[in-house]
Amino acid sequence: MIDHEEIYRSEAERYDLLVSREDYRGGILAALREIRELTGLEVAELGAGSGRLTAQIAPLVRSLRAFDRSAHMLDFAASKVKHLGITNTTFQAADNRNLPLEDGSVDLSLSGWSIGYFAAPDNPEWQLDVERTLGQMERILRPGGTIIILETLGTGTGEPQAPTPELQAYYTYLEEQQGFKHTWIRTDYRFSTVDEAEQIIEFFFGEPLSARVRNQKLTVVPECTGIWWRQF
Repeated sequence: MIDHEEIYRSEAERYDLLVSREDYRGGILAALREIRELTGLEVAELGAGSGRLTAQIAPLVRSLRAFDRSAHMLDFAASKVKHLGITNTTFQAADNRNLPLEDGSVDLSLSGWSIGYFAAPDNPEWQLDVERTLGQMERILRPGGTIIILETLGTGTGEPQAPTPELQAYYTYLEEQQGFKHTWIRTDYRFSTVDEAEQIIEFFFGEPLSARVRNQKLTVVPECTGIWWRQF
């Protein structure tokens, strides 16, 4: 089993190498801007990780407050955006369920590949954790604000499908009980060589997928990403 918690605690550089190969066609930013134009917004980002979305969004918005449980990841993200000359972003370690922001302080609450970790087989209280997180994301919004959530709909597949029953239950909950609209896009990975693809894929997704990459000599690995949003 891949220990993703350990990766987030100590492997920011290798993790960022992986996500830098993702969405090589640039579909995520375009999809976000179709939902809500980002220019001039004040944004809170949950689960910012190594700054994958942060670095794309920050140049467009007025300000961005980036949060993650892992201070290790945030240190890497802060170094990245500083290197890019971005000055309107701050980073702070925080749990999704307890955001250190005032009520009505942002226009957009954004979470990428973060809330879904609550929907794990060993967490029977996942719905409560999701509800608390959504409550925080709504609390910090100004009137007319937007929540956007991105989650996986499968790596190694060209058609969208929740990787686990627990994630499917979470996605259904967002749509049927919380009133979120939903779409999906392809966010394929592209690598320079088959060897690079195999090594980087195995690091995060494990041997079965990396073996498929090796056997099929893949340099492009398909991936689907779901996007859920709700206006307030």
